[in-house]
Amino acid sequence: FAQYANLPARAAAFWNTMVLAPIGALACLLVAYPVAYYLALRAPQRWRLILLALVVIPFWTSLLMRTYAWMYILGGRGIPALLSYIGFEDIRLINTPGAVLLGIVYGYLPLMILPIYVSLERLDRRLLEASADLGATPLSTFLGVTLKLSLPGVMTGFSLVMILLLGEYLIPTLLGGGKVFFIGNALVDLFLQSRNWPFGSAIAITLVLVAV
Repeated sequence: FAQYANLPARAAAFWNTMVLAPIGALACLLVAYPVAYYLALRAPQRWRLILLALVVIPFWTSLLMRTYAWMYILGGRGIPALLSYIGFEDIRLINTPGAVLLGIVYGYLPLMILPIYVSLERLDRRLLEASADLGATPLSTFLGVTLKLSLPGVMTGFSLVMILLLGEYLIPTLLGGGKVFFIGNALVDLFLQSRNWPFGSAIAITLVLVAV
């Protein structure tokens, strides 16, 4: 590990992973919780299955295809071309940490929504009614009842996304363009290009320990 830390590019991959993975998981959580809350507690019953299907449908295609779609959207012929047309020149979206973060949120959002939805859907509605009858404000009810009782789903979704992001390889490769490395990129380089299996194994074990 000391050898790994002394290599600038691979040390950067480690720190990128340790920074962008938690930020990506947190961003997924901030988007997923309102969606799950609406699906579980506010959406009309007749629309609920349709909305859940819309959440799951992206998983019907491979992450590779979806990431390639974002490459086109963020590339020179996508959003930057539109911005250039309306007067914003030299806007670069692809091959940036922001592009990687966007790909992470899009790719892993359903894995955050579903556990939270399950926790909220199982919530006893009588507790919410009792809180309101006792004079609690909607915000107090949310913080004191809804949020607390949904924490198992939040922790499950956050842990699941976080663990997967620690080993992420595809999104940084395609949307980072070789400029935003994760540990997964370094492992591929060590195992498949450098053929440095002992070093790669040491880093892989370190990654497992960090995930645990």
